Amino acid sequence: MKIISYNVNGIRAALKKGLQDWLKAANADVVCLQETKAQPEQIESLLFEELGYQSFWHSAQKKGYSGVGILTKREPDHVEVGCGIGYIDEEGRVLRADYGDVSVMSVYFPSGSSGDHRQEIKMRFLGDFQPYVDKLKKERPNLIISGDYNICHKPIDIHDPVRNATSSGFLPEEREWVSGFIQGGFIDTFRHFNQEPHHYSWWSFRANARANNKGWRIDYHMASQPMENRLKRVAILPEAKHSDHCPILVEII
Repeated sequence: MKIISYNVNGIRAALKKGLQDWLKAANADVVCLQETKAQPEQIESLLFEELGYQSFWHSAQKKGYSGVGILTKREPDHVEVGCGIGYIDEEGRVLRADYGDVSVMSVYFPSGSSGDHRQEIKMRFLGDFQPYVDKLKKERPNLIISGDYNICHKPIDIHDPVRNATSSGFLPEEREWVSGFIQGGFIDTFRHFNQEPHHYSWWSFRANARANNKGWRIDYHMASQPMENRLKRVAILPEAKHSDHCPILVEII
């Protein structure tokens, strides 16, 4: 199974930039999308059907904000919309598809960069997401949690760790949460295969950051520990430019 995760920063804007053609060429089995910024009726699902995808969406109550989706060429046994935690589900942040013994989740973690209030919500999300996943793992032990985590884990994952030491997305408490999440039974699949620096998945629109590769690796495919022997390949795909993020890929057997 070839799984791609992509924060599209607005699904309608990304389609106007050629996302449909890119998806056809990429030919993934499952595509997890984040920050769709659209209600289901605003999304032209027919465009994805033409590529052989069923589409499932979890939109925020607030229009033009947040939202996740899953495109799938394989018929899921079950699709779970939301996680049952009110304030998280109101923002359309969690969507899961089950395929036999494997579950794939598309998750969009909150950003705290707009101010203290959103940072508080981000930390609350982190505190609530961990026990939710711990409980889910008992029912669905083979998990791939794909999405925009809005956190760089280690200095290797950010272009300037010193200057960003007090920036949301690289705060000590956020990084500590990622460490705890991994220690709790998850694999950062990219680092499982690749320990090289200068691999990023998001770049600011400012100061020509993308052209200079001054980026952050904040998008992950986290795999539960029982999936370790099924991990085949990973890649970050920066040539795709429909968003300020780029897609990330994991293949499992």
